[in-house]
Amino acid sequence: MSKNATKKILLDHRLAPKKRFGQNFLVHRRTAEAIVACAELNSGDTVIEVGVGLGALTTVLAEKVKNVIGIEIDSGIVRMHQEEKLLSDNVSLIHDDILATDFEELVQRSGGPLKIMANLPYSISNPFIFKLVENRQYLDWAVVMLQKEVAQRLMAKPATKEYGIPTVLLGACARIQKIKTLKPHEFHPQPKVDSVVVRIDFSAGRHIHGRLSTPNFNMLQKVVRACFSKRRKTLLNNLASASMWSGSAEEKPSREDITAAIHDAGLSAEIRAETMTLQQFAALADTINKM
Repeated sequence: MSKNATKKILLDHRLAPKKRFGQNFLVHRRTAEAIVACAELNSGDTVIEVGVGLGALTTVLAEKVKNVIGIEIDSGIVRMHQEEKLLSDNVSLIHDDILATDFEELVQRSGGPLKIMANLPYSISNPFIFKLVENRQYLDWAVVMLQKEVAQRLMAKPATKEYGIPTVLLGACARIQKIKTLKPHEFHPQPKVDSVVVRIDFSAGRHIHGRLSTPNFNMLQKVVRACFSKRRKTLLNNLASASMWSGSAEEKPSREDITAAIHDAGLSAEIRAETMTLQQFAALADTINKM
């Protein structure tokens, strides 16, 4: 599919890219083929595609796997595919918002851990990443096209400005690998920035970070969010003022208790979250969980 072909399909069906959905349609088949090749698919796979659009990626996927389950929020695009039968017989289309989709139901429908491919609107990148984290137990892997800035945050190192909550939480349950950079001309309409395709491997994450895939993960999320609530504040000050503590004011741990927990994790109370490693966050969550 070329850019001219994309424009013609939209014109013929009285469709236009919708800003509220952040639609940027992939226009080059060779790019779709390169992305699919990096996903390391098997012919027996069922893949969940988020954001079917005009089907540039869907068509290539359908040639490589057993089934594609497409999730598309735009009712006009869903109607076009239903009327024109543009997609292969092994593609089923669901009109839904991925942020509201029940992942457990998707697992039942796909017959196993989810393999996801997504060309995301930039506006939902962060909510989608957090949805993946919350549903990590249902996931095998996800190959996702993201705004370059968002991808950099996911792969950031401690003590950099990009390092933050999504970096730590996703890193705690998955391995993240950069696959490909896409320039604006790969899309219609053209975005103003580069996009990056990343592979987020949850099965590898469970193997590498198995000790973090425990009930302590809920505490880890609370601790990470509290520690990053004010980036320039120290660990002690952020934790002491955090809303994560349950119970009455009398049950809230004192600064002395929190300091002791920080020290038990082998950390200084004066450290800042942006310099902490994943392992340090995990150790801190463990000591706080024992309080």
